Amino acid sequence: MNAKSTEVRDFLVTRRAKITPEQAGLQHYGGNRRVPGLRREEVAMLAGVSADYYTRVEKGNLAGVSDSVLDAIAGALQLDEAERVYLFDLARAANAAGRPRTGTGQQRRRSPQRVRPVVQQILDSMTTTAAFVRNGRLDILAANPLGRALYSPVFDSPTRTSEVSLPNLARFGFLDPAARDYFPDYDKSCHTSVAILRTEAGRDPHNRDLSDLIGELSTRSEDFRTRWAAHDVRLHRTGTKDFRHPVVGELALAFEAMELSADTGLTLTAYTARPDTPSAERLQLLANWAATLAGS
Repeated sequence: MNAKSTEVRDFLVTRRAKITPEQAGLQHYGGNRRVPGLRREEVAMLAGVSADYYTRVEKGNLAGVSDSVLDAIAGALQLDEAERVYLFDLARAANAAGRPRTGTGQQRRRSPQRVRPVVQQILDSMTTTAAFVRNGRLDILAANPLGRALYSPVFDSPTRTSEVSLPNLARFGFLDPAARDYFPDYDKSCHTSVAILRTEAGRDPHNRDLSDLIGELSTRSEDFRTRWAAHDVRLHRTGTKDFRHPVVGELALAFEAMELSADTGLTLTAYTARPDTPSAERLQLLANWAATLAGS
């Protein structure tokens, strides 16, 4: 079984294990259950396909599987939007692998990504909002002064070396002990980073730079290896995030993450604080600190 087939198998097995018969609406099931969650034949029944066909799919053979069947399997497994997108990405990669090779099926390194000047101008115009642009492997490519100040522990992390010039959120989270202080909910932050990387690996399976990062983190962090094996995925669009900044203390910020439609794979994330809250006051203090650094 090749690596891509293994990813399909492990993803479907882990999703199947999360759904109990009761959750799936199966009222009667007898005998000793040797697996957590649903059996393969139960998923097949719920999806309206034969048990043999679903078994073939779960073993990693997604080539030629129709969108309607994928939808039915997604429904049977009660996949959320991110999981459904990931399943379709895996199927797309499987179908691409079956076509004649044109040189695009091999892993390849990306040209260094750069943020267009107009995007940097937009970032810099957001004077009361901390904002940055990242790629799918969680490199920070550009930031405004307040974003740079908010993420100063990441920018200043010793995980940045002469070989690793860009600040990387996943590398910081798993390899820099300072991350445990900087992220009050460290577990949630790590889970989010891994889920974003797993989602990106499904979307862009031939990205050598992404594969290298995953390999590095898997080698150097047992925590990362364990989380990666869970096959969790996530679409990171909106929410709240807590920080414990070394200069201004604790911040509870709302964020919006927006894909740049003209720059495939790049996301602009902006953080703000609710007005008249301690976090708003501390964010203003952080802006003042950033202005002092810029003027020094």
